[in-house]
Amino acid sequence: MTATPDLLRRDGFPDHFTDVDDLEEFMSRPTQELVDDLAEITGDFIVLGVAGKMGVTLARLLKRAAPGRRVIGVARFSDPDARAKLEGWGVQTISCDLLDRDRVEALPKVENVIYLAGLKFDSDGRENFMWAMNTLAPAYVAEAFAQSRIVALSTIHVYPWSDPARGGVDETTSPRARPGEYANSVVGRERIFEYHSLAHGTPGRNVRFVYAVDTRYGVMQEIADWVWNGVPIPLETGTVNLMWQGDAINHFARLLARTKVPTTPINIGGPELVSVRNLAEQFGEIFGKPPVFTGVEGECLVVNCEQASAELGHPYVSVRTMVRWVAEWTRSGKPTIGKPSKFHVRTGSF
Repeated sequence: MTATPDLLRRDGFPDHFTDVDDLEEFMSRPTQELVDDLAEITGDFIVLGVAGKMGVTLARLLKRAAPGRRVIGVARFSDPDARAKLEGWGVQTISCDLLDRDRVEALPKVENVIYLAGLKFDSDGRENFMWAMNTLAPAYVAEAFAQSRIVALSTIHVYPWSDPARGGVDETTSPRARPGEYANSVVGRERIFEYHSLAHGTPGRNVRFVYAVDTRYGVMQEIADWVWNGVPIPLETGTVNLMWQGDAINHFARLLARTKVPTTPINIGGPELVSVRNLAEQFGEIFGKPPVFTGVEGECLVVNCEQASAELGHPYVSVRTMVRWVAEWTRSGKPTIGKPSKFHVRTGSF
């Protein structure tokens, strides 16, 4: 008999996390809804771009939710620690450059694909590589896995600026060119998956994801760090969507049971729009350090996630709980990943 996994529930949350292992164990807990959804579909799983900030916990989550099925993690694996972690959790790993068409074609053909690969940061001077990662690699994957389900990570950067008072942009707004080559390249990524979905009848979803919250990185961790160190907090991008990473990866995986032909977009994020000023003030109260602000709030990238709430339900972890966890992690000096989200950057170049 297959053992019942430790589940993410809506209560009984820890007060804090003692270390990275404790954090990752909690963050990779499946919900009962995920266990049930995966039981409704057949086949094994492959996570492409598994070595990134979300992929490691996502692959572990899949293995915990469906322990009797194979989970394969694919990446270049420049960080051997990520590969060792995955294999220790029972995830099979394969080293592969997704720009090598022959090697992509040689990957095991499983029924369920989650695509996390791409390039956003530090691409100045190598824009051609960014475009290749964000359009060519998806094309090779879509060709190789034409008979699979494909849930592909996209971004809210395909959307225009909007007024937060109007509730954010929903999926009816078509992706469009924006300042900066990154945004344009990820519009290309979505269109590539759409084209192949139509051409081959491949079921899929394009996940227009907002900002993940992990105590080690992300918008909330950056704001907490700024408050803790007295760094002025820019307010021009004064409203954000946030979601606990454990909730986010549960929703990504659940979309495998909700793929469509042709593939369609869905905004994944918390149901509320969150004020950067208010977050900073909450951290300031906890730390006893009043935050310092610069600039004024204006239009920004915020999305409406009502469709995701209707399909998948609300996230389990609230903004207030995330604030408590991030504040404790920051105040106690626990390690961070050191890869800022650059959520406040408005030029389109990250």
